[in-house]
Amino acid sequence: MPEREGFKHITAYLCVNGASDAIKFYRKAFGATERYRIDDPSGRIGHAELKIGETAVYLSDEWPEMSVLSPKTLKGSSVSFVLEVADVDSAFQRALDAGATIERPITTAPYGRGGWLFDPYGHRWNIMTGNPDFKPQDM
Repeated sequence: MPEREGFKHITAYLCVNGASDAIKFYRKAFGATERYRIDDPSGRIGHAELKIGETAVYLSDEWPEMSVLSPKTLKGSSVSFVLEVADVDSAFQRALDAGATIERPITTAPYGRGGWLFDPYGHRWNIMTGNPDFKPQDM
């Protein structure tokens, strides 16, 4: 099977309670663009494809009847996302302005500068600007 452009790596599939609103949030907070969405007759989004930077992200509403549940329903998630940006301060503030909440404020470390947020749907995001000169031995 040939690779599709933009699909050479693992693609995250987010489940949220309120997918249509989540797409608006990801547009505002992270500059996401929507490739397409598939709505079911009840109005839930069965599948949507977004692009954040060069990365494809899939998204759907909750489907409890198929055990597809959001972090808010599950009361947490073991998965987090790292979004590398050129200007962590403005990207972090843009996400806050869109409705994210701070988990860890921005700090500077040998590997770069970044902070942690929760989006309104329960997903954790590390927004960071990496240090291109970082070497593991710097820790």
